[in-house]
Amino acid sequence: MTVSESPVGTFVTWDYVVFALLFVVSSGIGVFFAIKERNAVSSKDFLVGGRQMTCVPVALSLTASFMSAVTVLGAPADVYRFGASYILYAIAYTFVVVVTAELFVPVFYTSGITSTYEVIYRPVSFITAHTERTSTLGLTGFNLWGSIVATGIVCTFYCTLGGLKAVVWTDAFQMVVMVMGFLSVLIQGAQSVGGVEAMWSKAQTGGRLDVFDFDPNPLRRHTFWTLSIGGTFTWLGIYGVNQSVIQRCISCKTQTHARLALYLNLLGLVVILCCAVFCGLIMYAFYADCDPWSAGRVSAPDQLMPYFVMEILGEFPGLPGLFVACAFSGTLSTVAASINALATVTYEDFVKHCWANLSNTATTWTIKGVIFGIACTSMAVVASYMGGIVQAALSIHGMCGGPMLGMFSLGILFPCANSKGAIGGFIAGITVAFWAGIGAFIYPAPPFNSRPLPLITDGCPWLNSSITPATDAPFLTSLPPRPPLADSWYSLSYLYLSAVGFITTLSVGLLITSLTGFNKGNNVDPLLVRPVGNLFCFWSERGKQMCWGGAEAKPREQVRSERGSHEIAGLHS
Repeated sequence: MTVSESPVGTFVTWDYVVFALLFVVSSGIGVFFAIKERNAVSSKDFLVGGRQMTCVPVALSLTASFMSAVTVLGAPADVYRFGASYILYAIAYTFVVVVTAELFVPVFYTSGITSTYEVIYRPVSFITAHTERTSTLGLTGFNLWGSIVATGIVCTFYCTLGGLKAVVWTDAFQMVVMVMGFLSVLIQGAQSVGGVEAMWSKAQTGGRLDVFDFDPNPLRRHTFWTLSIGGTFTWLGIYGVNQSVIQRCISCKTQTHARLALYLNLLGLVVILCCAVFCGLIMYAFYADCDPWSAGRVSAPDQLMPYFVMEILGEFPGLPGLFVACAFSGTLSTVAASINALATVTYEDFVKHCWANLSNTATTWTIKGVIFGIACTSMAVVASYMGGIVQAALSIHGMCGGPMLGMFSLGILFPCANSKGAIGGFIAGITVAFWAGIGAFIYPAPPFNSRPLPLITDGCPWLNSSITPATDAPFLTSLPPRPPLADSWYSLSYLYLSAVGFITTLSVGLLITSLTGFNKGNNVDPLLVRPVGNLFCFWSERGKQMCWGGAEAKPREQVRSERGSHEIAGLHS
């Protein structure tokens, strides 16, 4: 197949109808829960759903909120340009879900907190990272300004009216829309290229099926190691200590439901990942002889997927609208999660302590509607000027999430760490991560590290010769003048930015702690820690006490029992 000589079509009436239904149903869910829960006015009911959610809707919500337009549009384009090694993210997802379910969720759930940042009293960093995260959703290739405003208004509307329950159930609905959108592209796309066998053959010929590259060079963009190890640190910063994830998990009725929701979510993540990868392979098979980017039909790789959808589904009224609804479902889910999570952190860590007499209704409308609804929408406008959607989004996640993950891990795994170590480690981690990340934005890695695969225009009937963009040349003999760090430190794979921030935060934090004096274990809440000393020093009580700062390492069950006895005694006194 080749690019059509005439421009692809645009939306027709039925496409707009299908697309509009997404917003109508999403808003309707918010109205439903606003009416249903009108007597539940406490912040607990709004922010964590009264802790009565079950695992299935929470699992669907988690999957939808993190499989955003970055995945729907960016992942297929990445596979189109760099190959199917993107599928190795499944390994990272598995590690991330296991660590989150077995390490972080038990700590946050048993502590009874609402905001994860109550543990370390550092919510400002989360707000910065999460607002930036929302800002990466602006690149959708569909009526940018109108889409940004519509997304912001609808998300703010149903978040403010229905609280977390509305967010979770709207996410579940949007997850179904995402799968339907992907299936429409997969089925029609496979037919357009002559079937799955023909698609597979063209992808193999074009080098898109070379998945396993075990080169240990950390400067290579995607290898087995960068995707599995670097991807684990990147997504652990997004999942393990992220307010959006933890808030959904602690909304579950039991800790078992919370952990099960994460494992069911892993299945959803893998399904969406496979859909995105196969969409990328089908898109490459369709354009194997005539790349629309090189031919000038689209101005950026992230526009390839919308262009492809209009070309194969344009003759079916309503289906292009379904796919755009698929992309916006991820966007709506992520923006809604961000607004709700930002509101929770702000209320629990700021408002409740500064304006104790402010009513719940005033708090909800002010925080969600006025502040973060407008802020997230405005930041999305800024994101419309950013580059490649996948790498830009995950780079930001890594720069912000790695140091945050390091600080949480320092507090949870090392009770002996003190506040000076935590603050100093975090500052060092965020500094080093942003140094590498900003350097990479200014001085992009040379093509021999990123290694984009060849794109061909020989089959384009309106072109006389094959044209390949300069950015896709696999090896360049000369480069413009660059500083010494440009081809080493600044060329580090973007997936290692989180690991750099994590390791720096942990190392500097422990070093400062050792120089300024270990935290006394008596000041540590046993329910908020899972000391690494209990794992590696299980044979030595002295080793455990060193990790705990000299205090007795009591079992968590004993602490819960003692607390329960004190609470009962307090009720009878």
